[in-house]
Amino acid sequence: PITKNTPPLPINPYGKAKLAAEEAIRDFANSNPEFKAVILRYFNVYGSDPSGRLGEYPRPALRRYGRISGACFDAALGNIKELTIMGTNFPTPDGTCIRDYIHVTDLVNAHLVAKKALSNPPALFNIGTGKGISVKEFVEACKTVTGKPIKVKEQREARPGDYAAVYADPRKINTELGWYAQYTNVEESLRHAWEWRKAHPRGY
Repeated sequence: PITKNTPPLPINPYGKAKLAAEEAIRDFANSNPEFKAVILRYFNVYGSDPSGRLGEYPRPALRRYGRISGACFDAALGNIKELTIMGTNFPTPDGTCIRDYIHVTDLVNAHLVAKKALSNPPALFNIGTGKGISVKEFVEACKTVTGKPIKVKEQREARPGDYAAVYADPRKINTELGWYAQYTNVEESLRHAWEWRKAHPRGY
C-alpha cells in the first residue's frame, strides 16, 4: 500500500503532474506563512451521489481515456462495441493491475473533514479504502450490476507507466481526523453510478 512515508517516485506523466502540484502548494506555503493548506492523495474515483442527484457523463470525445466504470457503462449501453482490459500479464493473482477505488461521496466527505487539518506546512493524507481490487474483479462487478452481456477484450500489453498494484493506506486520516470510507462494496458503488447513468443516457 501507499503510505504517508512512501517516497513519491512517479513513473508516468499523470503522477508527475500530481507531484508537481503538491510541490507548488508547498512552495507557496513556504513563501507565505499565513497560507494554510492540506494535500489529499487519492486514486481511482467512481460512483455517483447515492440519492441520484448527480452523476458522471463523460464527453464522447473522452471515452477512450475515461474511467473504467464509464467504459463499462458505455459497453453495457452499446456506445462502444467492447470493453478493453489493458494489461493481463502483471504479477498479480489474475494478471490485471490492482487499484484502490474510492466512491466520490467518500471523497467529498474527506475534503470536508480535511478542512480541520489546514496547516502550514500543509498536512498530507492518503484517501482510500485501504484495499485493492483487480481490473478483472471490477469488470465482473460491472457485469453483475448492469446485467448486460458486456463483451470484454483482453490486451496482454499494459499501458506504459502502469504500476502492477497501487492502493492507499488511509490509517493517518482514520486516526487523526476520524474519516473512514463508507462505500467499500464495489457492486453497491457501481450500482449508484449505473442507476444515474441509465436515467441520464444523454447526460444532463
